[in-house]
Amino acid sequence: MQPVREDGAGKGEGGPHDEGRNSHDDRSSRDGRASRDAQRGSYGERGSYGEGRGPYENGRAYRVGAGALDLAARSRRPDATGGERRVRWALRWLPAALIVVGSVFFWFTPEGLRSSPVFETTPLVAAALLTLRGTVAVAVAALVVDVALEILNGTATNADALTQMVSQVVLGVLAVVINLLIQRNYRRLTSARHVAVAAQRAVLPNPPDGFGALRVAARYQAADADARIGGDLYAVQEGPYGVRCIVGDVRGKGLEAVESVAVVIGAFREAAEEEAGLAGVARRLERALQRQETGRSGLDRVEGFTTAVLAEVDREGGALRLLNRGHPAPVLLGSDGAARTLHPREHALPLGMGDLGTWPDELMEVAFPPGAALVLFTDGVTEARNQAGVFYDPLPRLDGRLFDGPHELLDTLLDDVTRYTGGMIADDMALFALARSRAPFGEPPDAAAPVYAP
Repeated sequence: MQPVREDGAGKGEGGPHDEGRNSHDDRSSRDGRASRDAQRGSYGERGSYGEGRGPYENGRAYRVGAGALDLAARSRRPDATGGERRVRWALRWLPAALIVVGSVFFWFTPEGLRSSPVFETTPLVAAALLTLRGTVAVAVAALVVDVALEILNGTATNADALTQMVSQVVLGVLAVVINLLIQRNYRRLTSARHVAVAAQRAVLPNPPDGFGALRVAARYQAADADARIGGDLYAVQEGPYGVRCIVGDVRGKGLEAVESVAVVIGAFREAAEEEAGLAGVARRLERALQRQETGRSGLDRVEGFTTAVLAEVDREGGALRLLNRGHPAPVLLGSDGAARTLHPREHALPLGMGDLGTWPDELMEVAFPPGAALVLFTDGVTEARNQAGVFYDPLPRLDGRLFDGPHELLDTLLDDVTRYTGGMIADDMALFALARSRAPFGEPPDAAAPVYAP
């Protein structure tokens, strides 16, 4: 590891920039299609490095909680697991089970004990779990069964029985109204979630599957399953100076944080192709955030900042350069699975706090041979706690482990954090991985070569 000082870097010349700009979009889309086709043909359905999975697919981006209503919502997804489908099946037949329980209770208990509470609440249970048609069917079935039991028992004309039937009709109508309100609110929530997902995808689009021998993967998990949008960010850009990426975390929440995310990513994509060094990229991001803060007031104007790690892999593939601006240090995995944290020598202020002082950025350079992988993440990972209040440390959880590719690496890390916290995620998490393969992107790896870390 060789920390050096980068006092400044000027902008590159026009020729290389134009070439990088014009070729990036075509190269990304062409490489993405070629990789998916090659992986399907060579490795089967998923492929050796994950078949084009993005952070918004297969339920990886946003996970609901573990409550009964969360399980019910998750079970309605097309990609629901076997356990989630069993939950859906059980909830669908719960009203029918209540009718059976009420009938057994009515028939085999003494005369003074009535099953009216079971029959009356059954439509209300159906209103929360079934469609409008199902709710109406359950309400009618409960009333019919109750009347039939009273007739068979010879008590259909009793005052108590008539009162129970009237109550059941009223509660059935109320259940239908409740179901209509639930369905309307559910449609509104679904629409809001779709808008949130569209906004998130516009701000954080799925990264390309790879560049040359580099494999790329990203995951985003929001702490609030209903919000699905936050201040964590990642981006990757190929340019004349190599492949550059950023992972960052904007102070604050909500739409203002998303606005800052858009500003940072837009400035990064432009600077990544024009600036010859990462220090120049950081300065461009600093100026972009300062311009944005001039239009704000109050606390956001004086305390708006973004922690970030900038990474660069040169075209030759032998060196990895990092610049850390107050962000959790990334983890580097060697080809043998050995992991180490890349801490900077001197900690720098986050982006957007340049008014407090300026000094040269520290550029860290390490070897990045084939089989190595770099894992970057936001503080939602490092500040996750277990029930004892102990913070999560990704280094010992990854050290000595081997993975097939960056997708499997991030999936394992994300699942491990979820298990560590018992599913109680307190902050958004953005994870990004760069892995150097032994074969160019879209080509199968050497079958005779051993399987190391990505």
